[in-house]
Amino acid sequence: MAAVQLISPDSGSAAHYCEGLARLHPGGGFFRPESRPSRDLGVLLARELAAAGPLRVLDGMAGCGIRALRYGLEAGAAAVWANDADPDRLPLLRANLAPLRQGACVLRLSCTTAQKLLAACLLRERRFELVDLDAFGAPLALLPLALEAVAFDGVLYLASSDGRSPTGHDRVAAIRRLGAGARAHPASWELALRLQLGAVARAAWTMGRGLEPLFSFSEGRTFRTAVRLRRRPGSGEEGLLGLLAHCHGCGDQQVQSLLRLRGWQACLCAAEQAPPLAVSGPLWIGALQHPPTLEAMERQAQASPTSLAAPSARLLASLQADPGEPARCWPLAEIGRRLGGGPPRLERLQAALRLGGYQARASGLMPAQIRSDAPWREVLALAQAVAAK
Repeated sequence: MAAVQLISPDSGSAAHYCEGLARLHPGGGFFRPESRPSRDLGVLLARELAAAGPLRVLDGMAGCGIRALRYGLEAGAAAVWANDADPDRLPLLRANLAPLRQGACVLRLSCTTAQKLLAACLLRERRFELVDLDAFGAPLALLPLALEAVAFDGVLYLASSDGRSPTGHDRVAAIRRLGAGARAHPASWELALRLQLGAVARAAWTMGRGLEPLFSFSEGRTFRTAVRLRRRPGSGEEGLLGLLAHCHGCGDQQVQSLLRLRGWQACLCAAEQAPPLAVSGPLWIGALQHPPTLEAMERQAQASPTSLAAPSARLLASLQADPGEPARCWPLAEIGRRLGGGPPRLERLQAALRLGGYQARASGLMPAQIRSDAPWREVLALAQAVAAK
């Protein structure tokens, strides 16, 4: 099934955009059909939440309303509150979301800033099973209010389009926005997601709450995480906040929990030539994906095939294959360059690492990268042996 379908109406008005069960006018604002995988996964997650009880959704940055419309039509949301800060979008939202008024879904529309919206929800003690914040820029200042709007065992689905600060390209901005250090790293998308999750974790813990990452992914320009909010932190949860170090000299990576922080081990560089380690964090060093949730979402997709386009299905499969731990990931091209040849075959290197008793899997977040807990020296040695064969 095609991910994008534009239908020109006979009346000569602007073309409709069709996605899943939704048919609407995108309007003249910012809208990316290419972001459909994020909306598909959000709908599947919402369907799974609705299976456990009435689903109330807060779409804090609704845009043209496509996410809110799909939550109502495809996920069976009992109530949808769609908000956008631009008052000129209200007529478009009202028209696009009109189909929800024809069913059992309770629809509410508003035009205010996300900060005022979330503050009003806090004052009125309104909480939702799903809070969707599809932000332009960095929304991390909204985290305390956003988490207050999430019901216990509900989900915050957060997006950030700030790509420079969490990938190490603007270290000053990373300190300001994330309260963390961010250094250039070969798995830059994963670094950004871990820093984002680390910020969510710190905000949740200050409230006495716990969190459980359900899925995280990026296409390089927007970083998306879905996190379940728990009534209290789980056992050992605080140990999943830590630091990630990378040596630009030899390529080694090391991970430490803040609870067990100690000196960094020597890398493969000669002691007198070793450059300072590039340390990022605090960030989330635990799993990025929750396999049971992803499996439940896949079952929802099988029950409703129109909700999942082909690129979305590929994304879901890649996330299922890689829970996102351990937090050490190398590009195959870097391994090949350090060995003086081409990149090793991922499947063969993965098999060799597993045969040696190590964890090894292809990264589900960035192509042609391998994740492993093996010492860097062993990764290089096995890669060289694989290449020799």
